[in-house]
Amino acid sequence: MDRQPFLHDLSVSLRAPTVVLSGRDGQVRRGGVQGAFHADIRVLAYARVLVGGCEPDPLVVHDGGPGEVTYVGIVRDLGDSGGDPTVRLTRRRTIEADGLTEEIELSSTAAVAVATEVRLAVATDLAAMAVVRGGGAAPDVAPDVLPDGFGWAAGDDDAVRVELTGEGAAVDAGEVVLRWRLRVADPGRVVVPATTAVPWSRPLVEADDRRLAVLLDWSLADLDALRLATAARPGETFLAAGAPWYFTLFGRDSLWAARMLLPLGTDLAASTLRALVAFQGTRHDPDTAEAPGKIPHELRREALVGRGGLLLPPAYYGTVDATPLWMILLHDAWRWGLAPEEVEPLLPHLEAAATWLLEHADPDGDGFLEYVDESGHGLANQGWKDSPDAVRFRDGGIAEGPIALCEVQGYAHEAARAAAALLDAFGRPGAERLRVYADALATAFRERFWVEDERGAYPALALDGDKRPADAVTSNIGHLLGTGLLDAREAALVAERVTSPDMDSGFGLRTMSADSGGYSPLSYHCGTVWPHDTAVVATGLMREGHSARAAALAAGLVRAAPGFDHRLPELFAGDAREGANPATPYPASCRPQAWAAASAVSVLLVLLGLRPDIPGGVVDLRPASPTPVGALRVDGLVVGADRLTVEVDRDGRLVSASGCDLVRTSAGYDPPEF
Repeated sequence: MDRQPFLHDLSVSLRAPTVVLSGRDGQVRRGGVQGAFHADIRVLAYARVLVGGCEPDPLVVHDGGPGEVTYVGIVRDLGDSGGDPTVRLTRRRTIEADGLTEEIELSSTAAVAVATEVRLAVATDLAAMAVVRGGGAAPDVAPDVLPDGFGWAAGDDDAVRVELTGEGAAVDAGEVVLRWRLRVADPGRVVVPATTAVPWSRPLVEADDRRLAVLLDWSLADLDALRLATAARPGETFLAAGAPWYFTLFGRDSLWAARMLLPLGTDLAASTLRALVAFQGTRHDPDTAEAPGKIPHELRREALVGRGGLLLPPAYYGTVDATPLWMILLHDAWRWGLAPEEVEPLLPHLEAAATWLLEHADPDGDGFLEYVDESGHGLANQGWKDSPDAVRFRDGGIAEGPIALCEVQGYAHEAARAAAALLDAFGRPGAERLRVYADALATAFRERFWVEDERGAYPALALDGDKRPADAVTSNIGHLLGTGLLDAREAALVAERVTSPDMDSGFGLRTMSADSGGYSPLSYHCGTVWPHDTAVVATGLMREGHSARAAALAAGLVRAAPGFDHRLPELFAGDAREGANPATPYPASCRPQAWAAASAVSVLLVLLGLRPDIPGGVVDLRPASPTPVGALRVDGLVVGADRLTVEVDRDGRLVSASGCDLVRTSAGYDPPEF
């Protein structure tokens, strides 16, 4: 049976929309997911260097950044006959948006001259990402011979075309350098490289716990490499969801990542909002799940074919949460200082999204957002936990749809209140209807979602198709924090649940309680730790005033980071932290993943307790006390037009805050306002 290939032990280097996955020795071998990919197409399936007919023995790999990696190996069959190696092979790989360049250096310190042959064997299959991800294979494409290399093409005018060329050897005393290049042309592409400058600041972080600064540096470097735009809007930068499976525009993922990066500026949020509304729904289409006002789920070059009859059209709208998340991001960006002249052109799209929320998101009229796949070939689950077994009862049973997820009701409540605030601020009608909707949703949620076990009351994960509460204890309930859907007592109950030992692994928040039926530490959505999930819940805890719990949860990500070379993956195992043992990888996890990398910025936000309201003329700053990283100084946060520098001592006491006159540090904590 074909299985999804593992990723965790591969070397990954990228510059969107190109990514290369190889062995830790730099060799690109047959099978699995190894290769060079351009967006959703594998443009190089095999690239193996042989010296004297043999593979070098790997010595070390140096990561110089997301698009720069160097592999060093020893050629043991060449050179002097003693025990010390004297012939070394160094491969310097540079990834560019349209391909890659590799420099191969063979050097010798042998006492005698070394004569050998260096051979690069290559092949291309032009396999679709969906085929590779499913563990399938595609036949090699026969190359065309070029004057200085080879070329491959699938045939039609819009097909991907690949050229591989080499240069003559440069010979110096003791070393030979060879170079080869791979270039990709894709006339039918839907995503293109970002051409604008990096749309966020790079803050300087100093902390007693030095892991925090290293995590942030690597995260921002990975996010830089994930920048893309669409062919429809080439000037609007967004973050590709992740490499290699999700190397394109994803509504939910790109929105969450942009929201997490708001402390570094609003430019990415604004361009992500604009990129997505270029595809905002205008009609009802069960095949694509499009509806008027709806924000898309994902955009691909061609249809994605998966297991079990899954067939997602190139533009697919099967997401229940991207639309409210778009509305929330617009509001949050405005609160962080997005200029009115950038907000105003987006308000008609906000009104269209609000119409979807009010008129199309509740097909059975029970007052809740729910989803069901009408096409028969789309996603069965359409929240962020979209695997088929993600929605469960406490006994492990799987819920049947239509499904109303708890966190989606929170997003809807926050989105309605946020949209009302924007409509009022810009003198547009419709705010009162949204507030009435939000109030009714909160009342209905309180009546239908709350359940009890031996530890007390908590919100169910979802309502199933028969309106029964799917009562597994999950991280989803933590997404309700900060949305305004819960009162203070309810928020305290949720805060206690999500930070209890069955949920907090010590490396972050488990997606499901270790005490629930169906839990497994390596289940994709039923027991693993997702960094973005931890960051979302920690931020919600901070917004509700539970700063100590928020900081403790966020600190788990800092602890986990060294086990992944400070580049947090999409997810990892939910095993409990034991002593100095690192977190256990999830073998098919993407890395880098946009919202996982962006969670490092959320850690800063949580530790500082930063909540701006630029239109209201206030920036709240209430650091966690004590901080789990010791003394902390952050220089280069962006609030409105100001660059904010904050310094706190190890006890969380504010030492200084400069650069913004709107900062206040009062002891009280207000509930979320819209």
